[in-house]
Amino acid sequence: MSVLIFIDTTDGHVKKATLEALSYGSKIAEQLGTTAEGVVLGTVKDDLAALGQYGVKTIHQVAAEALSQPDAQVYSKVLAEVATATGATVIVFSNNLNGKAIAPRLSARLKAGLVSGAVALPDTSNGFVVKKNVFSGKAFANISVTTAVKIIALNPNAYQVVAGEGTATVASFASNVTAGKIKVTSSTKASGEVPLTEAEVVVSAGRGMKGPENWGMVEDLAKVLHAATACSRPVADAHWRPHHEHVGQTGIAIAPNLYIAIGISGAIQHLAGVNRSKVIVVINKDAEAPFFKAADYGIVGDAFEVLPKFTAAVKKLKGIA
Repeated sequence: MSVLIFIDTTDGHVKKATLEALSYGSKIAEQLGTTAEGVVLGTVKDDLAALGQYGVKTIHQVAAEALSQPDAQVYSKVLAEVATATGATVIVFSNNLNGKAIAPRLSARLKAGLVSGAVALPDTSNGFVVKKNVFSGKAFANISVTTAVKIIALNPNAYQVVAGEGTATVASFASNVTAGKIKVTSSTKASGEVPLTEAEVVVSAGRGMKGPENWGMVEDLAKVLHAATACSRPVADAHWRPHHEHVGQTGIAIAPNLYIAIGISGAIQHLAGVNRSKVIVVINKDAEAPFFKAADYGIVGDAFEVLPKFTAAVKKLKGIA
């Protein structure tokens, strides 16, 4: 019996969302009176043993060449082998792109109950009940999982990273991995200082910026805040900004600690992708903009006047010349 946590990586580096999953899974192991173990597929450049500070005791590494590129079918097969060999009764993923692709397949292989989009630790006082988002974040549901093996996909930024002391034992896991049917011929990486899905601060803008030539003000504020940049759907559709920056119901759903919306009216489709943000700040010259109803803080004013002052104030606060 153990809690097994999937260690997600990109270019050989552990993702921030994995640290959240490790902290979350380790706490579940504590609740259940068992140990937390990690599993990583492929080669990793980071120090895996150092992940022990997040509560994991052992990390099983399957370093096969066939795992150099993520393939959900291959990954789920290998993870099923590791889960069975380690006697895992709870398996934790981050509910990101890889987690959403792998967890359901693993659930089918292990005949395990799956809760995706978890936002809190399970309640183990009477069974195993997991709280998750439903209806695009408008409500919560408590899901009771009764299968022998349980799989949880944790929403990014839903659980605080908790670092302590200790190192993990890294053990090689032998698996007869075969190459998958999917072959990656090329990839294009999204640019930006911070990946949008992992950003704790996001600066987003809409048609109120009037054109792509004015986006420098948005990028200046994002830079001083070490934030990711995002946009509304009309902006992406007009090719003012790349589509990978589009947040909303039909784009990327995010949950940063701080979301700053500039010149965005706040249509329900946009709110569905950002309403899990801890704090929402809205800047709009239209005092009747729907976004103000969802905002924690709001500034009624012209973005072209507000943004330079906002950026200057942040620089002054941080002591940046």
